[in-house]
Amino acid sequence: MTTPKRIQPSDAKLEITQTKSTIGGKQNQKDTLRSLGLKHIGDSVVRTADAVTVGMINTVPHLVKVEEAK
Repeated sequence: MTTPKRIQPSDAKLEITQTKSTIGGKQNQKDTLRSLGLKHIGDSVVRTADAVTVGMINTVPHLVKVEEAK
């Protein structure tokens, strides 16, 4: 499953995986990934799809892969 263009807030649990590097990226994108708890390519976190998390994901959709957690 690929990341949709815009994720909407819900009660679902999302598994967020960093797929690309932040090298050469904007500082706000680096800060956003760090706020999500992602430091390296391949790191994954599980978060609830609340408004704050969805906003962060929509800031860096080209650097992360989002799937619904099992």
